[in-house]
Amino acid sequence: MFKNYLKIAWRNLIKNKIFSVANIVGLTCAFAVSILLTMTALFELSFDQFHLNKDSAYQVYLTNQTPRGAETSTSNPVPLASALKEEVPGIKRITRTLSEDALISFNDKDLDLDAEYVDAEFFNIFTFPVIAGNISNPLPSKNAVSITEETATKMFGNTDVVGKVVQVQIGGEEHPFTIASILENTPPNSSIDFDIVIPFENHPEYESNKDVWNSQFHPVYLQLEDGMTPQQFEINSRAFANLHYKGSIESDKRDGASPDENGQYKQFHLLPVKDLHFATFKEGLVDTAHTFPYLILGVALVIIFIVCANFINMNIALSEKRLKEIGMRKTLGAVKQQLFFQFWMESLIVFLIAIGLGLLVSNLLIGPFKTLFVTKATFANVTQPGIIALFVISIFVITLIAGGYPALILSKLSTLRALKGKLDFGKNRLRNGLIVLQFVIAIILISGTLVLHGQIEFLRNKDLGYNKEQVVSIPLNGRKDSYAVLELLRDELSQAPGVLSVSGSDSNLGLGKDGSITSSAMGFDYKGRGLITNALTVDYDYAKTLDIELLEGRMFDKKYSTDSLSLVINESMAKQFGEDDPLSIRINMDDSVTYSVVGVIKDYYFQDVKREVKPLTLFLNRNWDLYYAYVKIAPDNAAQSFDAIKAAWEKIEPQADFLGSFLDENVDRTFKREKTLATIITSGSILGIILSCLGLFAISMLVVAQRTKEIGVRKVVGASISSVALLLTKDFLKLVGLAFIIATPISWYFLNEWLQDYASHVSLSPLFFVAAGLTATLIAFITVGSRTVKAASANPVKSLRDE
Repeated sequence: MFKNYLKIAWRNLIKNKIFSVANIVGLTCAFAVSILLTMTALFELSFDQFHLNKDSAYQVYLTNQTPRGAETSTSNPVPLASALKEEVPGIKRITRTLSEDALISFNDKDLDLDAEYVDAEFFNIFTFPVIAGNISNPLPSKNAVSITEETATKMFGNTDVVGKVVQVQIGGEEHPFTIASILENTPPNSSIDFDIVIPFENHPEYESNKDVWNSQFHPVYLQLEDGMTPQQFEINSRAFANLHYKGSIESDKRDGASPDENGQYKQFHLLPVKDLHFATFKEGLVDTAHTFPYLILGVALVIIFIVCANFINMNIALSEKRLKEIGMRKTLGAVKQQLFFQFWMESLIVFLIAIGLGLLVSNLLIGPFKTLFVTKATFANVTQPGIIALFVISIFVITLIAGGYPALILSKLSTLRALKGKLDFGKNRLRNGLIVLQFVIAIILISGTLVLHGQIEFLRNKDLGYNKEQVVSIPLNGRKDSYAVLELLRDELSQAPGVLSVSGSDSNLGLGKDGSITSSAMGFDYKGRGLITNALTVDYDYAKTLDIELLEGRMFDKKYSTDSLSLVINESMAKQFGEDDPLSIRINMDDSVTYSVVGVIKDYYFQDVKREVKPLTLFLNRNWDLYYAYVKIAPDNAAQSFDAIKAAWEKIEPQADFLGSFLDENVDRTFKREKTLATIITSGSILGIILSCLGLFAISMLVVAQRTKEIGVRKVVGASISSVALLLTKDFLKLVGLAFIIATPISWYFLNEWLQDYASHVSLSPLFFVAAGLTATLIAFITVGSRTVKAASANPVKSLRDE
């Protein structure tokens, strides 16, 4: 019996070749893309889930009630961790961490590594397994370090290196450290990523700040004791915050800050470690919405839905051609269950073929896919037992609907009615409903694509206040002193054609090839008011190199020996001072040092372009290191100038990698998430439209076949080709129009919400939605019209010949 079902199913698939191929091709494409998208989404959702203590480990952040409103900070003072552990009950373990680059040397080999300065409890809170060396205590002393397996292989060629001594450059000086343990490489789905782990006490800022509470520059993580909740910890820490931040609280009160709903001006909160990857801080709140992976999953699901809707529609339409077959089989004694199983078997065969081909195609595309979407996801993310079980159940349900629905209706027909070959599927309500839903999804995806690309172009073309096209940024990751490197660069490039100026700062603009983004802020009192500013250490010619506009006064100049006590501020900082003449401002930042404002520059985006420009103060302080050099080149022959910069760097720092990049590249890297999202939505839109039109084309073929005789009669009585084509096409276009009416408000709402995350964004013009609707309508018209015009052009004699 089962063999007979298979034979009949296979014959029916061969008989309806066009529809079978359309179904298999559509399902194969949908499954291949959905597998890859699901793989990416599940990889994103797996971030930081491997830590054994993930349910009790948290990052500490502080909410500050300031005169400007609520602000959050994850940067903490050095003494905070030990004080919290001693004074606030409920903390099991606590650790400080700080990510920085570090240059390590062994014999004549140098490596620039991602270093993590941590306390010993770091390895008890987080799960980074030790594969060799001191397993119980990977950092047994202040002069011990742990390195990853990959770092050991790069540096020594093997992992049998426990006990060897390496030189680590810290604060411009080399210090010997003994390798105490070898760690597994950090997983690709870890928010904390490092090559070497160094005891926190070795950080160059540690000694000068170990008892200072107003210098905040590193994160703190803790693990709560069993039974302690984050809410209870927050209550327990209120008295602690009021005690240790008393001076800051008094200053905020004086300047007009309002307490939160609990009467607190400073409140510690805990962010679960498993949400680190998704956390964004805004206006005193933390948002851990998993929007990105869920959106990817959503695109995968709508692609599957569209292709399954096509499959169901075509099965329903094709079933009408099999009425006489059903009537004959019922006459010969077939029961409802047999008919039902036959239809389901045919659907299952198509799905199994498509799944096999989909797996093959996704495997072939995984390399280009990972490159395009910059992801480290693998098939291991989708081969988990729970995911496979869910997939199998979904296939079972879809095939049951696709094959079972028409079978259920057909099996209820009387034998006589079936043999007549006429069936009314309720005026095609299900078919039309699915077509409308398909195009609702397609129009939402198209409008999302247009707005996403519009926003990216808006940010890319936005005036950032500095010259991003002609300036090369270079991380100063070598052995030499940063100021010495800048002077050597100036000397080497002084005769290079096309090189206009050289400068530097302690922070990059955009995201460089080193992947580092840093910022620092400071507060001080001015005329009885507390002010907050971002701080930036720069070298001479900073504004000249970046083409930043000087509004008042001057920039730092070698002619003035006192410029180490001078400040240059931006417009936002000048507004915060509230003085008519900013150049008259004098600031006492401590008891003995007075700084003078000598210049005001125009606001420029020194941080993420997606955020508002904040107050900024530039310092010229040779005691503070520079981490980036900037080289401005002429627009003519930029490639030759870039090569000259690279050659100069290799001469000055022969053992350090050259990681120079143009600032426009750096800015583009900050749009990585938006560009990935745009690519996914665009791909989903294209595939969704193709699949929707594939189904629409197949349905139009069936409709034309059903109305062949009507077409012939209309042509005989004088109907034109255009009138017949319009008659057959308009019903489908009405469905697309209805989809546009439904999709537009939905799309507008979600896109408007998304754009609110940006300080400045593209205007949500109606043209985005009109363009999406017209695109969908045009594609649908071409798809259906190509078939209807062919039918309308046929000889009416041929149309009327067959009964």
